[in-house]
Amino acid sequence: WDDHDYGANNAGEEYPQKAESQQLLLDFLGVAEDDPRRMRAGVYASHTLGEPPRQIKIYLLDVRYHRDQPGPEGDLLGEAQWRWLARELGKSDAQLNLIVSGTQVLPADHEWDRWTAYPAAHQRLLELIRTSSKPGVVFLSGDRHFAELSAQEPEDLYPLYDLTSSGMTHYWHQLQHEPNSLRVGRLFKGLNFGLVEVFWDAPAGPLVRLQIRDQDSRPRISLEFPLSRLAVAD
Repeated sequence: WDDHDYGANNAGEEYPQKAESQQLLLDFLGVAEDDPRRMRAGVYASHTLGEPPRQIKIYLLDVRYHRDQPGPEGDLLGEAQWRWLARELGKSDAQLNLIVSGTQVLPADHEWDRWTAYPAAHQRLLELIRTSSKPGVVFLSGDRHFAELSAQEPEDLYPLYDLTSSGMTHYWHQLQHEPNSLRVGRLFKGLNFGLVEVFWDAPAGPLVRLQIRDQDSRPRISLEFPLSRLAVAD
């Protein structure tokens, strides 16, 4: 979820009805009464699709329940969620690991919600990915009311991509320009959704396609690359 599902614009850990919001969301999603999300603070969860060597793991982060105000030492996840993410990523056998965050992870040039407004937390996330030695991490994000793809090559790590889609029901009509030095190609202003495809049987090896599609399912942003690009260096 993000802020408007959670309860208030840009809300974080200070929101007084966060526990009630959590249960209402889980009710809406039809989550079982014995699901771990019913008993812990935050709606983070993981899902695994397929079997090795054709496996994808999805990590749904909660960047609202424990979110501090932005600042050098501010946090987005809370210690329990950090431990959970480290544990889930550490035991992953997946070839593609999709980390889903309501807040953009890579962009740093705009003034709105973003991981980079939390420098210590942002660095901690990148370091967790680096030290996990797991391949195929890609970020999926939203919130911006338009769509774009960002890319970055951190030191001692394979390239990272952040595919941002939003929204399916409305978008930022007045948008003229939004700075993002990491943007790949152009942003898309219009109703949209994101699509991640993996072509395991591609002739030269598994291929990943990241796309933004419009309301008629026409591709507006598209990038293909070999999954081997996201391999851990020996």
